[in-house]
Amino acid sequence: MTESAQPSDLNVPELLQALAGFADLEQQTLHHKESRAFILYIRSLCDPAFVSGRLVAPFYELGGGEAYAKYLEGCPGRQEAANTQEALALLLRGYLLIQTEEGRVTLVDALKAQVSPVEETSDESIVQGPSDSLTEALEVNLNLIRRRYQSAHLKLETVILGSLSQTKTAILYDESRVDQTVLAELKRRLDGIKEGKVEVLQAAGELERLLSEDPLRIFPLLVVSERPDRLVLGLSEGKIVILLDTTGYGILLPSTSNDFLTAMDDKYQMPVVGLFLRLLRYIGVAITLWLPALYVAFTSYNPEIVRIQIALLIAGSRATVPYPAFVEVLLMLLMMEFLVEASLRLPKAIGPAATTVGGLILGQAATAAGLVGNIMIILVSAVAISNFMIPLNMMSFTVRVLKYFFLALCAMFGMVGLVMGLVGMVMYMSHLRSFGKPYMRLYLIRNIRRTFKRARGG
Repeated sequence: MTESAQPSDLNVPELLQALAGFADLEQQTLHHKESRAFILYIRSLCDPAFVSGRLVAPFYELGGGEAYAKYLEGCPGRQEAANTQEALALLLRGYLLIQTEEGRVTLVDALKAQVSPVEETSDESIVQGPSDSLTEALEVNLNLIRRRYQSAHLKLETVILGSLSQTKTAILYDESRVDQTVLAELKRRLDGIKEGKVEVLQAAGELERLLSEDPLRIFPLLVVSERPDRLVLGLSEGKIVILLDTTGYGILLPSTSNDFLTAMDDKYQMPVVGLFLRLLRYIGVAITLWLPALYVAFTSYNPEIVRIQIALLIAGSRATVPYPAFVEVLLMLLMMEFLVEASLRLPKAIGPAATTVGGLILGQAATAAGLVGNIMIILVSAVAISNFMIPLNMMSFTVRVLKYFFLALCAMFGMVGLVMGLVGMVMYMSHLRSFGKPYMRLYLIRNIRRTFKRARGG
């Protein structure tokens, strides 16, 4: 950078005034014979080994002056700031400022990122396939994806979100496969987030909420995943991946309802096995949503639908229960919700044991006291187990909430309420759009045909 190209709006004294009160601000003047250089950086953000070995030591080795200025021009991670505000923003992101005696100012990336190493996935369990997960470092996550997707068509764009957090956000897409209308819509919404004066952005789930324009929706419209292989598969299908610095999750868009019920292990299994596992998850969702509601409907409104032996069995188990079936189901479901939340919030060393013992004691004591029926314990256990079959937590939480909606309808209207709720849910899901794409696109029938065609060798 020549002296004539030095921006006149960058004022170092003004920069020092803006950084007044920073106890971790480091400013030094380097001397070597007749040469001098002034360095300025925030000590808690910068790597001291990099500063000493790559920036300070070469000043003395090269003797400063023009040779050191040329060295800085070829230094990796070098940035130019047009004014004081841009220089301040770069310093707050871990850059180091160097001003030579000629007045030339250079900013070099010296950030020391404190991140966790690449570990196994914790939220999405693995049976077969790669086990590494995303980390809090954006550069590491980009490495994990580019190693798996080695295509020249994979493009990367970056944007800064959050006026205070200054979160670096990366947008990845395959230029030859992406839908340009979806990409344009994404950029429009990101511009809206920047104009909306969002101050702090720390998590992918927070960005997912901001990108979805309907604040009252109950279904997740974007997949939030920690698995690089899921994101790479989405890129190959023409989808867009969003990665945030400081968070170990990525966003995949646009998404359909089928994406939330598909585990990556389905892709690695034999086609028939993968199809069977996917069918099991759909059955598990149906059990979670409708089994408590059906129990209330059969018990309180429509006992004639079930066989007489089952009706008598339910009536016998509820002989000592002092309140209606709706209260019995609601009480046990809430108790199960308490146990699930406790298992998540307690320390990992005691959480599983405490909730398991607590569930056994509560269930046994409730049936022995005649507060709930034996069949109710079986029903609640089946609902809890089937809810855990959903591979992505975002959809699992949605299903946990929706079952109370169906339970209330069946408590008021019986089987008619269940049909009303089912029709309303299908209409609502059919109305949803994920970046303009239909949300209710079920690939189950197509997957069945593809599986049998593959099995025949076609």
